[in-house]
Amino acid sequence: MPKAPRAKAAHRRHKRILKAAKGFQGARSKLFKTAQEAVQRSQQNATIHRKTRKRDFRRLWILRINAAARMRGLTYNRFIEGLRKAGIQVDRKMLADIAVTDAAAFDQMADKARTALA
Repeated sequence: MPKAPRAKAAHRRHKRILKAAKGFQGARSKLFKTAQEAVQRSQQNATIHRKTRKRDFRRLWILRINAAARMRGLTYNRFIEGLRKAGIQVDRKMLADIAVTDAAAFDQMADKARTALA
């Protein structure tokens, strides 16, 4: 039986990997085997970091809300509890944005949270 030509498929595969490794330093962008390992690791890290980015942003939002709440005499925990009791449903992303951009609106929310706690 004649041998099946595989050069075309291999060449395509190599080109695909080397294209994905574009911008990597040194041999990682030039040599196929090294590039393949680097691309595989980068894809693995991309998957992991898509998950951790969500955690990191939530931590940042909570930090910003806590700082703004403490400037108004409340802790983060008491502020969130007060909002819940007052029936104000705003997610942490929006609260952090309001805390940074609109101090007057955050003051009103803090007052409502404080009255709901009392």
